[in-house]
Amino acid sequence: MFFFNPFWPLTALRITSLKATSTLLLLLLIKSNLLRLKGGLIGGLVALTLISGLVISTTVAGGAVYYIFQNKKINDEDLKFSQDDVINAEAV
Repeated sequence: MFFFNPFWPLTALRITSLKATSTLLLLLLIKSNLLRLKGGLIGGLVALTLISGLVISTTVAGGAVYYIFQNKKINDEDLKFSQDDVINAEAV
């Protein structure tokens, strides 16, 4: 025989609150994982930007140094030394 429980509203309330709490915790866990994923993506993009900027600036600096040495070499070849150690340079 089935007996009627007079405390069923309290039992239903406990079950409902447990469901609401577990749903809230699940939502917070999903939010945390999404924020961690977003932070990782943003951090990766920042790192990629910094590394590519380093490579580009190094390439530009190397090209400038190469240009300076080539230009100096060409200018040194244009100088003509006389017998009395006087440098004669042609005006350009």
